[in-house]
Amino acid sequence: MQTKYNMVKQAIKSKILDGTFRPNQKIHSENELMKQFGVSRHTTRKAIGELVHEGWLYRSQGSGTFCAERKLEETHHPSASKRIAIITTYISDYIFPTIIRGAESYFSENGYQVSVFSTNNDVEKEKYFLETILAQQFDGMIIEPTKSAYASPNINYFFNFERLNIPYIMINAVYDELDPISLVLDDEKGGFIQAEYLINLGHKDIIGFFKTDDLQGGKRLKGYVKAHRQYGIPLNPKNIITYTTEEKKEKPRKELTKLLSNPSERPTALISYNDQLALTLLDVLREHGVQVPEEMSLIGYDDSFLAQASEVKLTTIQHPQHKMGQKAAWMIDQLIQQRHSPVQTSQQIESFMYEPRLVIRNSVRGRISTEKID
Repeated sequence: MQTKYNMVKQAIKSKILDGTFRPNQKIHSENELMKQFGVSRHTTRKAIGELVHEGWLYRSQGSGTFCAERKLEETHHPSASKRIAIITTYISDYIFPTIIRGAESYFSENGYQVSVFSTNNDVEKEKYFLETILAQQFDGMIIEPTKSAYASPNINYFFNFERLNIPYIMINAVYDELDPISLVLDDEKGGFIQAEYLINLGHKDIIGFFKTDDLQGGKRLKGYVKAHRQYGIPLNPKNIITYTTEEKKEKPRKELTKLLSNPSERPTALISYNDQLALTLLDVLREHGVQVPEEMSLIGYDDSFLAQASEVKLTTIQHPQHKMGQKAAWMIDQLIQQRHSPVQTSQQIESFMYEPRLVIRNSVRGRISTEKID
């Protein structure tokens, strides 16, 4: 259990790290902190004293306590170890190990120490890791945003990265309000390609499953809708099934089970947010005796190792994975070098968007063989 003085200490530290308390700004008085946290003067003084000792605060006789100036250049020098943080939503499964390996292969060749963190798509965990990285003053950060479809509650931490001149880039998605340097896949086009491929094979009743608390899912949904409009296929609202991170284990299974319970209303094809979900949907189809692709076509996204993990090999959209990791590592290295170089280079590091590509396997079958939809 966290002690009272440590609770006060961490709260003050968080306000420094998120930029609420700026360098040389006076913090709350002891009396204000006592009232705010419901603690004694002794507890408040102990918390402040430790922060002063650790260099987070300083005291000015007769004036109060102030936020200290903490600049990255003061604690880093050319011989120091170069440290990079990588934050992803997940770390040990799906496509994330491949992305991380791509980045680590570059960093190991260029003398960096890498620390990897996983938020499990939880904004509070992201906040904790951002504070850790700022407190330990890493040289740079690669981050996959958490619940990127929403405005980030951790936005101030990124402003503090910028103030401290610590470069960061985002992968897979972005916090739009920051307009950061990023590496992403064109997910809207990917969603369009998924739906277009099925439509051109004669499918008109296509169910789409989209995880919408991440930016990628919203964009893939947009591509799905755009394809239906372009090809003149009426959209049934019931054919769009959305879910969040917290719902991902149960809601898609329940919704597909509900659809399959009425054979007269069964769709002919399913679009999955990713390959991971596609295998879950495949299990549900098996449970109901529905053959893929003979009775139901199924298309995934990301071309992960899961796409070929079952007897039904998934048609899917390719994700750059290893290449994205390598390029992200190279980009952050260039930004770090530019920060430390006394001579400004002409090379501009800019955001990059990968083009999606369809990988055709045997999980999709056409409804018609000769006629195409214009």
